[in-house]
Amino acid sequence: MDEQEGQLQIANCKLLITGVGMVATAYALGRELGANSYDMAINLGIAGSFDRSIALGEVVEVITDTLAELGAEDDTAFLPIEQMGFGESRFEATYQLDTLTLPPAKKATGITVNTVHGNESSIQKLQQRLSVQTESMEGAAFFYACRQAGVPCMQLRAISNYVEKRNRDAWQIGAAIKNLNAYAQELLAALNNKGRS
Repeated sequence: MDEQEGQLQIANCKLLITGVGMVATAYALGRELGANSYDMAINLGIAGSFDRSIALGEVVEVITDTLAELGAEDDTAFLPIEQMGFGESRFEATYQLDTLTLPPAKKATGITVNTVHGNESSIQKLQQRLSVQTESMEGAAFFYACRQAGVPCMQLRAISNYVEKRNRDAWQIGAAIKNLNAYAQELLAALNNKGRS
């Protein structure tokens, strides 16, 4: 979104479909943010939830996201990249819904993975290592790319399924996308109103 004369111009929004996964997301955002100037970037997508108190279809605001697989195995232990001294794996939103007049969205912590969890043993191991609520394949890569480009960013995810033994019959992707689209429209309207005030 471009800002002109102190007013946020929603007409200047650009939709970027990055594709699935952190590699596609990082590449697409690197190209886009390197070639153009934006006041803000918003990541919209679906996610799985470890937290059963979050209803299927509910929209959450992911405020921190971790690259859960970035590190090394040390026999049965996992060493995050921070312990190896080679970088960081946890990234944060730099813009939050608190500043806008919108129906509240639950704040959540997330992980980003290359392989979504569908095995009870791997889910249990992950939950012992990281206390998070959502799982996606793009979120942390989005936060990283925006931080590197100096672009304020936020992430909204609608919960399409619970993270459990793979059970496609229980997924609610349609409801999640419908709710996400509705919330995104309210978000853009709120941003436009804020720009006018």
